[in-house]
Amino acid sequence: MKTLDDLKPENPEQGFQFPGVFEITVLGAADAQLESRIPSILAELGLSVLAGMHSRTSSEGRYLSLTLSFACPSREKYDAAHAALRADPAVRWTI
Repeated sequence: MKTLDDLKPENPEQGFQFPGVFEITVLGAADAQLESRIPSILAELGLSVLAGMHSRTSSEGRYLSLTLSFACPSREKYDAAHAALRADPAVRWTI
């Protein structure tokens, strides 16, 4: 099995290269426990969430922005990750 250090793009001049490590930002309700919910959704898809998340609450405290990185083997899994997160009722957007 490859380690994350072994994941190198075939052509660094192009856009997304798979497999790879990608960052995703999720915006959702601040009271929805996104810090535990989002990694669980990604894990259910078989994606490895990397340590370290960054979160920020909106000025009025209603929303939370959560950014994390995950290892992804294919474009299909990447698209599935966005779709699964957007399907969650607590999530407003993914970037």
